[in-house]
Amino acid sequence: MTAHLSLEIPGSDEYRALRVAAGLSAMSPEGAATGLPASWCSVCVREGGELIGMGRVVGDGGLFLWVVDIAVTPGRQGQGWGRRIMQALMDEVHARAPARTMVGLIADGTAHQLYEKFGFKLVAPAAQGMLLRL
Repeated sequence: MTAHLSLEIPGSDEYRALRVAAGLSAMSPEGAATGLPASWCSVCVREGGELIGMGRVVGDGGLFLWVVDIAVTPGRQGQGWGRRIMQALMDEVHARAPARTMVGLIADGTAHQLYEKFGFKLVAPAAQGMLLRL
């Protein structure tokens, strides 16, 4: 079976399940139900209808955008899906976002190596990422 990438927003339950399967933190049903429809851009990778990868861009669409939720099921990691997801998201960013929009992300572990291929730069020590989890 062949996997296919498309611009679409995942369902709340499959989104939450994929995050956990990919080793990302769990999200609440309420948060997913509210947040997913507000995505600026969302990409899903499906194989036989099953969500095996995803990525989203969130933000105000003009000043600040954030790349979030880059996730691929463990059995499909290392096959280039993360790169393809990022490419699709960045194609949308370059096509739709105004000039001088700031696009950010938080890179876990060695993921910065992937993001650097798309022009992202480490900002430390000049700046540090911060997060408040409710």
